[in-house]
Amino acid sequence: MSYDTLILLWVAALGFVILVYGLLDGFDLGVGMLFGLAEDEEDRDALTATIAPSWDGNETWLLLIGTILFGAFSQIYAVLLSAFYIPILLMLFGLIFRGVAFEFRGHAGPGARALWNVGFWVGSGVVSFVQGAAVGTMIAGIPVVDRHFAGNSFIWLKPFPVLCGVGLMFGYAVLGACFLVARGPDELLARAVTWGRRAAIAMGVIVLVNAILALQLRPEAWQNLLARPWAFEVAAVWVVLVVGLVVSLTRASRGGAPFLLAALSFVCAFLVLAAAFWPYMIPGAVTIAEAASPESSLRFLFWGGGLFALPIIILYTIVVYRVFKVGSVAAYESES
Repeated sequence: MSYDTLILLWVAALGFVILVYGLLDGFDLGVGMLFGLAEDEEDRDALTATIAPSWDGNETWLLLIGTILFGAFSQIYAVLLSAFYIPILLMLFGLIFRGVAFEFRGHAGPGARALWNVGFWVGSGVVSFVQGAAVGTMIAGIPVVDRHFAGNSFIWLKPFPVLCGVGLMFGYAVLGACFLVARGPDELLARAVTWGRRAAIAMGVIVLVNAILALQLRPEAWQNLLARPWAFEVAAVWVVLVVGLVVSLTRASRGGAPFLLAALSFVCAFLVLAAAFWPYMIPGAVTIAEAASPESSLRFLFWGGGLFALPIIILYTIVVYRVFKVGSVAAYESES
């Protein structure tokens, strides 16, 4: 296997892992944000019960993203860690506080329980926002000089990254609401449909605005899209999917169609983004070839991670979702 083939394999693996993480941890972060809209403790208990079997396992994919970046694209790992030092800390604090709140709120008194409730939905929102802001910062441009980050620690707080952060929050909220429509308790079905429809409309509007702003910030992205006409077809499919998602959320009926439409819209958005900036990993700064680790590192990682760790993670994820297909709802109903 050639060095170029190894690089492409690891780029594909990284893209796959990012997508899976966005969909899986995205829906439970979305449920966490919708948690703040619940009317009483019974509803909050129902929301946490829905994601209880899978939420911590979903974060395994975030660790896998870091592992691939560290091993296969170490330069990108170094630049991103320097550029997003504060956002990464905020994300880690959000994940930690969110996890602690998830476990502690069920054993706390009324006063402390209210604190943990706030911690759970705020932590979910912070993690979602930070991830979106990081993507927006990469699109807007990360200054890199001699393969080192050359900007300041607050470039992720510019208007465009902030809007991207808000957009991803709505995107994750859509996934969370659609997951509740598919697997949540009947008591929350009508509200989940309403939450999902409103979040989908907001997400669609923000994504379209971000797309226009991104093409203004990065004129070369438009040239890349023109060179890849299939990207416009994918963008058109995205529009159809979002419209179909909103239409599917006009009535309170149980089913997995809304989640499927939301997931496919994420895939389409990811593909258009890749088409706009390929072959750059950091747009305008570092290409895939420049970011790749030495061939010996990629080969070592291929045997240890590509043929062993990644398939096992995929397998146990599939098993968990099959075993707990209706487990969360049943657990909630039995407690009630």
